[in-house]
Amino acid sequence: MPKQTKASSQGPAASLKLGQKAPAFKLPAQDGELVSLKSLAGQTVVLFFYPKALTPGCTQEAEEFQAALAQFKRRKAVVIGASRDSVERQAKFAAKHGIKLPLLSDEAGALCEAYGVWQEKSLYGRKFMGIVRTTFVIGADGKIAAIFDKVKVQGHVAAVLAAI
Repeated sequence: MPKQTKASSQGPAASLKLGQKAPAFKLPAQDGELVSLKSLAGQTVVLFFYPKALTPGCTQEAEEFQAALAQFKRRKAVVIGASRDSVERQAKFAAKHGIKLPLLSDEAGALCEAYGVWQEKSLYGRKFMGIVRTTFVIGADGKIAAIFDKVKVQGHVAAVLAAI
């Protein structure tokens, strides 16, 4: 199983540290309902950022989190996905793949910036800005309990479950 990085000093989430209060958010999910960190107080929150809805890696990641929801629930944890896709694209993504967990629409990018996942990336020698796949586990106290940087999808959900 691939090893996941927790709280690395470099990488997309370098500005956030374990034990730090998680940045607040209030954004619409695929159903248009607003989801806020404040409304989830007292619960463990798994917040996973993915680059783009309806792409292969993001689909696999969301489906694996969806399949493990009962295991997260037994650990008293809620799972939320987030990307810069529109509410409409998130809704299409959820409907096409049977995703029931909230998929937040961060079109303006404020959430991605607050969590440090909006980074320069390169593909085939081309540089561009995008979301670096990252997962945060936020404890019931609202503080960051684990950070998984530069996530590889395979084995990731199992690693997150093990961290809770």
